[in-house]
Amino acid sequence: MLEDWVRFGLDDPHLTAHLKEIRHDLAASLAGIPLDQRLAARETRADVGTQIGTASESQRNGPNEVLTANFLRLEESLRSLEEYGKIIDPSVGMAIEQLRYRVYTVQRAVDATRRGGERLATARLYVLLDGRSSVAEFERMAVSLIEAGVDVLQLRDKRLADRELIDRARRLRRLTTGTATQLIINDRPDLAVLAEADGVHVGQDELSVKDARTVVGPDALIGVSTHSLQQARQAVLDGANYIGVGPTFPSGTKQFDHFPGVELLRAVAGEIGLPAFAIGGIAKENVGEVLAAGFKRVAIGGAITGADDPLRVVKNIKVALSTEK
Repeated sequence: MLEDWVRFGLDDPHLTAHLKEIRHDLAASLAGIPLDQRLAARETRADVGTQIGTASESQRNGPNEVLTANFLRLEESLRSLEEYGKIIDPSVGMAIEQLRYRVYTVQRAVDATRRGGERLATARLYVLLDGRSSVAEFERMAVSLIEAGVDVLQLRDKRLADRELIDRARRLRRLTTGTATQLIINDRPDLAVLAEADGVHVGQDELSVKDARTVVGPDALIGVSTHSLQQARQAVLDGANYIGVGPTFPSGTKQFDHFPGVELLRAVAGEIGLPAFAIGGIAKENVGEVLAAGFKRVAIGGAITGADDPLRVVKNIKVALSTEK
């Protein structure tokens, strides 16, 4: 049931493959117990449990409750198989124990993917904003981007001292409150909590998703920068709610020695169901290549905030993204 939902509901090949592998590995773990013995031990008509039920068993208020109930049922079943399997062969119990741990990881990944998908369902344009040269300039730029309909604003500035950075973050929180624009803080889960931001974004060299989650709590969004398909896969299993994928093109904001380009976008789009934003050198001139690679979300920094007319660039990008089918 879980595999079917991840396959057809989330349309996620990566997580579908993990559940399929668990299913096949469970069958392999039990292969040492002949099927005829298992069938001989099955007695439904005389099983007292078939006549025992609760009212909650017949009620499910939507797919999320179905998922939760069946993940718990699977985990309980694996625990039972693990313990009684030890009587037959200790190695069977150990193998099923590892399957149970893998299910815990997949359950978290499915839930993080679902929550990220719900909260970022309409998010197409994600803009990276630095602290600018002054508070006044910062607020002017932020207001214009919010009014232009930017879906996500990430505060990213390596130059500012902590007190200046948290001041900018709190100002940005006040400006985005009551709007459709979500606020993300780059690299600093502590400042994200203090500013009451919607989430935090971390890179491959910053805090892990696990450590960031410890700071920001269960409800905040956590995004991860990924530069390979393997890193994207790992971010899913780590419990990220979205990923940035790139660099797609050379960028004036951040320097990279290697550009995986649109080939990485195609690979991620074909396998990962987690919300994913293409990043790195994206502008009006090349956004069509991003869309053609299967991506419908982009993250842009200097091409917008450094433009002579940022609002016009936002409008052009949003028009391009809105034409994606």
